[in-house]
Amino acid sequence: MARLALKSFQLPCVVACIVAVLALVVVDLMTSSASAATVDAAVVRRYEEMSLPAPTLSSVVVCHGFGCRFRTQVGVSAADHAKLTQLLATGRANREAERKAVAQAVAWFERRVAPEAGTGAARAYATGPLDAQPSQFDCIDASTNTTTTLVLLEELGLLRFHRLVAPVSRNLFLGLGVIHTTAVLVELQGGREWAIDSWVRNNGQPPDVLPLKTWYAGN
Repeated sequence: MARLALKSFQLPCVVACIVAVLALVVVDLMTSSASAATVDAAVVRRYEEMSLPAPTLSSVVVCHGFGCRFRTQVGVSAADHAKLTQLLATGRANREAERKAVAQAVAWFERRVAPEAGTGAARAYATGPLDAQPSQFDCIDASTNTTTTLVLLEELGLLRFHRLVAPVSRNLFLGLGVIHTTAVLVELQGGREWAIDSWVRNNGQPPDVLPLKTWYAGN
């Protein structure tokens, strides 16, 4: 009788364990879907057009060497999530504070991935064949990497006042000046667009953050 009683208690326990595991799987899938859904479709297409995997909360690809000719996959850890969360916590007050915090997060993440990508010595305004080295970024590399950092911030739910959109370029049609590309954030209230331009700074320095209209007028 004791053996039968033991089996009768084991079965519900096994069923409960299976249900618990399935529940965790469902929650994980729902979380992943919700996270992916936060990223603008145009941003996802940008990665597809470059034959790059979209960033995830566990892995990103760092572009370098001009035109993303070199691609280094870097793991993203819970410690990285915590650091990004800490940096964005300083921007909770308002939109301006959040943009300053975003700039600090972009700078930190550049430093974080530099040892693996070999980009610690990347210089501002790198351009031309002499600069086209694996250690350097052109504006395509820089804008893509900055967008990747912003994807992480968005998927972690750290952006309260802005949303991410696809990078944009200037001087494409006029043929005047150097063609240049930047990452972009848009204010949730009012829709004002902001350039987050890391190409004009050395690796690990906060990017320029300025109204996109002002950025378009630059050269």
